[in-house]
Amino acid sequence: MAKMTIIQAITEGLRVALREDERVLVLGEDVGVNGGVFRATEGLQGEFGPHRVVDTPLAEAGIIGSSVGLAVNGMRPIPEIQFFGFIYPAMEQIVAHVSRVRMRSQGRFTCPMVIRAPYGAGIRAPELHGDSPEAFFVHQPGIKVVCPSNPYDAKGLLLASIDDPDPVLFLEPLRMYRAFREEVPEGRYTVELGKANVVKPGKDVSVFAWGTMLRVALEAAKAAAEKGVDVEVVDLRTLSPLDRETIAESVKKTGRAVVVHEAPKTAGLGAEIAAVIQDEAFLYLEAPVVRVAGYDTPQPLFSLEDIFAPDAKRILHGIDKAMNF
Repeated sequence: MAKMTIIQAITEGLRVALREDERVLVLGEDVGVNGGVFRATEGLQGEFGPHRVVDTPLAEAGIIGSSVGLAVNGMRPIPEIQFFGFIYPAMEQIVAHVSRVRMRSQGRFTCPMVIRAPYGAGIRAPELHGDSPEAFFVHQPGIKVVCPSNPYDAKGLLLASIDDPDPVLFLEPLRMYRAFREEVPEGRYTVELGKANVVKPGKDVSVFAWGTMLRVALEAAKAAAEKGVDVEVVDLRTLSPLDRETIAESVKKTGRAVVVHEAPKTAGLGAEIAAVIQDEAFLYLEAPVVRVAGYDTPQPLFSLEDIFAPDAKRILHGIDKAMNF
């Protein structure tokens, strides 16, 4: 197995899908000749041609709207939104069409597409380049939301998303794109959608995270261990549908929960996870659920982004709060 970064694993997943299924095509801004702004599609147009790796105008609504037509007519489009914060012009297409095709046609049509979007801050990019609005789409029925935290899951979840008969929003932690490497199998394999992963077992407190925040949570867990606290770290991997069973099992074991996300706190996904814990494991709780999140402001300009996003110190404070209740 080759050791790959997250971005390399995504490229390899796209290559496998394009090679195996002629219905698959990639489209988006600069995905062809330039290989994408982060080089996620580098070399794919040369290998598969401009009719399957398609450069589009700067028009997110047009990219997604075109993908709807392709999907309902039997293709498997993989549109790329260059940064997650650029998705807002396409929200009407996603909410009014992408997520409703199966219901609207009473099952006669589906809309199998994978919308790829790098999300989150940390690369010193301008305004709108660092947003984390995943909660908008988790709230919308009819579309799955997936977010890997490592290269193995990135490729496996991407291929599983492409196989899915319904639309998937595939969020890529851009700050982690080239942060580390791990072994990734060659060829096809999939990671099941809707299944969380207990990355680090523990007995004192459960920390739930995804994407970029997963590795920050592991840093905090290491610091907590030096204080004698055994932290269980759970990588949600799929944000919609949530793996309610794994969330509940973890909290029933530890009795405490901390939820971490980069998005603003109010009405963020952490609130829904806290509600799942309330529904499924309330009688096992030894303390209220703690949320460690971004602040309730627009994503700031890059000089302040390190303050905005949770770091290991803030997560450790949340762990202490849960332990000392």
